[in-house]
Amino acid sequence: MSQALSVTTSIHGSVAVICFNRPDKLNAFDESQRQAFRKAASKVNADDSIRAVVLMGDGRAFSAGADLSEAMPDDVDVEQGLIQEYKPALMAITQAPKPWISAVNGAAAGIGSAFAMACDLTVMAEDAYIYQAFSAIGLIPDGGATWHLAQTVGRKRAYELIALGAKLNAMECLHLGLCNRVVANAALLDETMALANELTTKAPLALRYAKEALNVATQSSLSDTFDHEAKLQKICANSEDAKEGSRAFLAKRKAQFTGR
Repeated sequence: MSQALSVTTSIHGSVAVICFNRPDKLNAFDESQRQAFRKAASKVNADDSIRAVVLMGDGRAFSAGADLSEAMPDDVDVEQGLIQEYKPALMAITQAPKPWISAVNGAAAGIGSAFAMACDLTVMAEDAYIYQAFSAIGLIPDGGATWHLAQTVGRKRAYELIALGAKLNAMECLHLGLCNRVVANAALLDETMALANELTTKAPLALRYAKEALNVATQSSLSDTFDHEAKLQKICANSEDAKEGSRAFLAKRKAQFTGR
């Protein structure tokens, strides 16, 4: 499959949909999909007309992780491969100036789970699951998966999931805070798009800096978080969107935010 088709991007108003497109491989990552995703993510993140991004997988799975059938040289440097090939892609989601939503169907396994968890919001189909498959092949989770699991479910639960290689179904993920909503399989895209479209009506700067504030809060003290919030709040308070929000509130009408 060509690099151009390994990942597809479609635009629906102010929402971009990025889709892993190797359904015959359960959207497992090979070089073409890694490169195509980085390019797609960079493009939508830089487009101010796009206010939300949906990430999904075509076919029966979100992503089965790394493509273990991909030919690799004997002297491959796994450490550098992860840092150079995957880290930029995953940080493009985490550091994006707009919200990303993962729409998870079937398996989000291995590093595929890291892509699902890196998104700001997650909607899962009833048949979906998150799976840390690494222990079965003598490896550990990567792509930042250990960070996301520890932050969300706690160290002991995270270690159990990793060590035993348990599959977490959608309702378990909802209970543990690994997803926001569970919907019928057939309604996954519609429900996710509805959520994305709702986000596009919100103030883009407020969404951007709320995301940044949360990212900082997970790694900072209360005092440092307070200071960083104040810095970001100043940016928001001085924006045209904040003025428009106040006018709309007083006039009892819906605000029209422009991202300025």
